[in-house]
Amino acid sequence: FIYLFAIYLFIYFRSKREPPVDKGMIPWLGHALEFGKDASKFINRMKVKHGDIFTVRVVGRYVTVLLDPHSYDTVLEDSGSLDFARYAQVLMERIFRLQLPHNQLAKSKEMMKRHFAGMNLAALNSTMSRNLHALLKAKAHRNQKDWKEEGLFDFSYSLLFKAGYLTLFGGEQNNNRTDPSTVYEEYKKFDGLLTKMARSTLKPEEKKTAQSVQKKLWELLAPAGLTDESGSSPWVHAYRRLLQEDGTDEEMQNRAMLMQLWSTQGNVGPAAFWLLGYLLTNPEALVAVRREFSQISQMETTTGTPLMDSQVNTPVFDSALEEALRLTAAPFITREVVREKILYMADGRQYLLRKGDRVCLFPYISPQMDPEIFHEPQKYKYDRFLKQDGSAKKDFYKGGRRLKYYTMPWGAGTNGCVGKQFAINTIRQFVYMVLTNYDLELCDPNAQMPEINASRYGFGMLQPEGDLPVRYKPRNAH
Repeated sequence: FIYLFAIYLFIYFRSKREPPVDKGMIPWLGHALEFGKDASKFINRMKVKHGDIFTVRVVGRYVTVLLDPHSYDTVLEDSGSLDFARYAQVLMERIFRLQLPHNQLAKSKEMMKRHFAGMNLAALNSTMSRNLHALLKAKAHRNQKDWKEEGLFDFSYSLLFKAGYLTLFGGEQNNNRTDPSTVYEEYKKFDGLLTKMARSTLKPEEKKTAQSVQKKLWELLAPAGLTDESGSSPWVHAYRRLLQEDGTDEEMQNRAMLMQLWSTQGNVGPAAFWLLGYLLTNPEALVAVRREFSQISQMETTTGTPLMDSQVNTPVFDSALEEALRLTAAPFITREVVREKILYMADGRQYLLRKGDRVCLFPYISPQMDPEIFHEPQKYKYDRFLKQDGSAKKDFYKGGRRLKYYTMPWGAGTNGCVGKQFAINTIRQFVYMVLTNYDLELCDPNAQMPEINASRYGFGMLQPEGDLPVRYKPRNAH
């Protein structure tokens, strides 16, 4: 009896040092169903109930959610007690059926940093620009007089996916084996099942579909980076060599290529969709971005230099994009607790994190949708990140203290997106080409932005429920 009482006291003592625990009503599953259905709604409910740190049970695991942005560094900067790779490997296995050496993620990230910076980045920007021009030209011919109608999400996602695929993974448009349209059609099926794969909630028929689509994509991506004739970027060639040097067999190499296809192409198209959608439904914002692009277009005509391929200064566009990302970028930043840790909050509170639990930051709720940081956070305000003098605004506050992290669409720490600058350049090139060379407008002038697909919270860029119908034609068509 004394022994059991001692255990009880120990458990009680530990629980007093830990964040508030909410196990949910369903044994073992806990809050899994509500979490998976709409993570944002669920986490907001828990925040109202427990505050800015709490622990929930999800499928037998305990997940501590931290929502105080002033305290994020205590998680992001601790690689000793908190591990990023373990949970990443769980997701790789579930989504891509991929197993790689534990240290392979870090090595590939370091290699990617070299290929997405400096002269290498400039070369990628130039190639992406050429591919976008060719794809847009094929979609709407210069002598086209009639409007073409399409859903803006499919328009943005398909064009950017194909251009990104050709830029990074190679393949000729006339070669059926590596036709970007074929890859995109298969990829769309894969992307539609991705959240269920990550949560292991596929129904039997969906599981068959997922396996079939994965197999087709592995075959389509098999040539990428293998030979100089594949047309792949230097990064893909180097990544393929890294896999080979680590002893990764050919099948796993192709699975790794699918993972890289998703990580490089899964967010850019949706981000461009949200930005264009917000611009089209906010006329003042569209006028401001068009005005800035018009000035650049005149400079290009005068100098004969394609400025959008370089680091051109576009503060209005940058603010408009950052505001779109604030509203629609919703990744989880997750760490596995590999060693018991005391988490020191910025306000002086201390909490024990248990080994074997997970820690999750959800910047979408805080800081990005926090009304104390951003007035009317649900509204799109294209100039929210601009000062009065037109320069970038970077000072935002919570609790009277300046924030280090006021938006986190690109993650942070070891979760930071290595291809951030390439992605921004790509979105800017795409939006510039569309708004400069084409008339683009809503089919219904009073249309509103579609609702968010709530199942996508936690997986990078959100996606819409449905689409936003638009029409377009080349500007010089008479």
